[in-house]
Amino acid sequence: MIRILANDGMEESAKATLEAAGFEVVTTKVDQDKLVDELKNFDAITVRSATKVRKDLIDACPNLKLIGRGGVGMDNIDVEYARSKGIRVVNTPAASSVSVAEMVFAHIFTIARNLQYSNRVMPENGMSEFKNIKKVSEGVELKGKTLGIIGFGRIGQETAKIAFGLGMDVVAFDPYVEEVELYLHLGATAGNQRIKIPLRTVSKEEVIAKADFISLHVPFTEGDTPIIGAAEMQKMKAGSGIINCARGGAVDEHALADSINAGHIRYAGLDVFAKEPPVDDTVLKMEKISLSAHVGGSTAEAQSNIGSELAEKIIDFFQNENQK
Repeated sequence: MIRILANDGMEESAKATLEAAGFEVVTTKVDQDKLVDELKNFDAITVRSATKVRKDLIDACPNLKLIGRGGVGMDNIDVEYARSKGIRVVNTPAASSVSVAEMVFAHIFTIARNLQYSNRVMPENGMSEFKNIKKVSEGVELKGKTLGIIGFGRIGQETAKIAFGLGMDVVAFDPYVEEVELYLHLGATAGNQRIKIPLRTVSKEEVIAKADFISLHVPFTEGDTPIIGAAEMQKMKAGSGIINCARGGAVDEHALADSINAGHIRYAGLDVFAKEPPVDDTVLKMEKISLSAHVGGSTAEAQSNIGSELAEKIIDFFQNENQK
């Protein structure tokens, strides 16, 4: 029987699907420092963002046939090295796209209407300082504003659809995407219409110069140069905002704090951080930053989709292996 270690957990429905197909699935968490020994007893491992599958672990477990990542980013896996050893590496890029895109706009709505500030001060000062809080909480409309998207894959495109639905303009950059056709689904009350919107990408420089809000949807590995650092922020519009629901480190957090304090970048929304949990609370304490704890894909729908997609890929792989 093929044994799978779901080290960062797995949806019960996905676990049941795998077990019905004849797999044994273990969901008991194994500490990172004990994986070298425990993983020798399994044919595959699935992870989210907590467990790391690096070269030393791969070398120590020649029995390993598959590594599955429940989610999009695979920066916690030495992907190319694993593949060079004949190990299949899969992820679930489509499963959480809508959820992450909606989280982007949860942050954009929050900062555009200064809700992150109101939510902090209203519980303590709402009765005594109501008029002052009201004045400070003045915001902006999103209609007519420009959303810049850096990284125009599945999540970036879902984010663009929401922007178009709100009457925003969209400029997008992706070195691997030149043109796409987006389809807006208007839902049952609008007759399930699908509206086609063609969109050509532009340069990163144009996105930075034109956008009122910039949302990042890029891979990022520790040690890489931030996609948006001090130099890029200086070239952004005065009063603009930055949203990072992609990978921690893609935005230079220290440069972001400096730019907000200087009054150039007006606000930001962060779902991910350079270190998780954060080791520097500077951005956590800033009134002009909306915060969440890396939960962009943490919706019931996304988790169900992630589990289903991952289970399907695992079953397909091992069924094909058995047929060889």
